[in-house]
Amino acid sequence: MKNLLVPFYEHPAERPDAWEALIRAAPRLYGVVLNPDNGSGAAPDPAFAAVSSRLRAAGVRVLGYADTDYARRPHAAVFQDLLRHRDWYGADGAFLDQVASEPDALPHYRRLAVAARVSGAAVLVLNHGVHPDPGYLALADVLVTFEGTWDTYRSAPDAPPWTAAHAPGRFCHLVYDAPPAAAFTAGTGCAVPGGAPHPWGTLPHVLEAAR
Repeated sequence: MKNLLVPFYEHPAERPDAWEALIRAAPRLYGVVLNPDNGSGAAPDPAFAAVSSRLRAAGVRVLGYADTDYARRPHAAVFQDLLRHRDWYGADGAFLDQVASEPDALPHYRRLAVAARVSGAAVLVLNHGVHPDPGYLALADVLVTFEGTWDTYRSAPDAPPWTAAHAPGRFCHLVYDAPPAAAFTAGTGCAVPGGAPHPWGTLPHVLEAAR
């Protein structure tokens, strides 16, 4: 089942074994978020280009990371990141981070969603980290409606009623500081052992166990 959406923010030259584990796990991966330098970076990185090529050859979506700073980052800067991910790393999807959740930011993100599609993103993921206004679901393929620790996840309130009308795969939970038996309840996501300030430097437990 391809339900693991993995943000892995480590350099391939420094963690080659972990990247190999991701490539071997291709049949389980919904996608991998590629984040060379809090975005695409200022210049192409051959190591990231190589792992991106191998992931795509294995049938894995590569989602280019771009920070939106809760609608404060200029549209042009986000679009430039997405174009560079496409041109330098062959990204076929986009992962927009720090996405606002309020309805008044919808026009801003509607424009960014159009830009993502123009840049070649066949899949668009918006990371709110909380349940946003339901209007955002029309903009993206997947909404990240939880990002946080396992302890917070266990005590999180139930999903709002509007989510029940949509397939579980439209939602993603990203859980860190998680024990080995931890599991996410959304259709996509991952649970990793790492904690703040850099939880996404560790692989999901299910992949760590297979290494």
